[in-house]
Amino acid sequence: MSTHAADPQGDRPVRQLRLVVEAEDYDAALAFYRDVLGLPEQAAFSSGDGARVTILDAGRATLEIANPAQKKMIDEVEVGRQVAPKIRVAFEVDDARGTTGRLVAAGATEVAPPTVTPWESLNARLDAPAGLHITVFQELRSLAERESMDGFATDQDRHPDS
Repeated sequence: MSTHAADPQGDRPVRQLRLVVEAEDYDAALAFYRDVLGLPEQAAFSSGDGARVTILDAGRATLEIANPAQKKMIDEVEVGRQVAPKIRVAFEVDDARGTTGRLVAAGATEVAPPTVTPWESLNARLDAPAGLHITVFQELRSLAERESMDGFATDQDRHPDS
């Protein structure tokens, strides 16, 4: 295991990842992500000139860096063709099938139905409000089980000299 793993007591220079998305239809996007997907409202701000922002709590945040070959492979596994732009937002949920159904009923377009991946998660792809291409995924195995699977390791574990 990497010495750079998240340590809640450790001294980390970055405390939060915040993805800022401009939404032409702010109210529809807010209703979709807050009310349908279920991201709790953390704070909201507005000004007299009509400017509005709502910060939604998405739980633990990670930044997934993938090279072009990995991005292509993920698209092939989850969708069967290249569809994702350079940025895709993924949300871990408890019920990928149920969440996908709710999001489609609320206006998202299903790009690919929930599919079991080689890394043992159930992933669905959608085009969602605010122009986001999203994945909802449900882990089917624990982190310890996934870490023991072929191909899983930290980059530092694979390349200890880097």
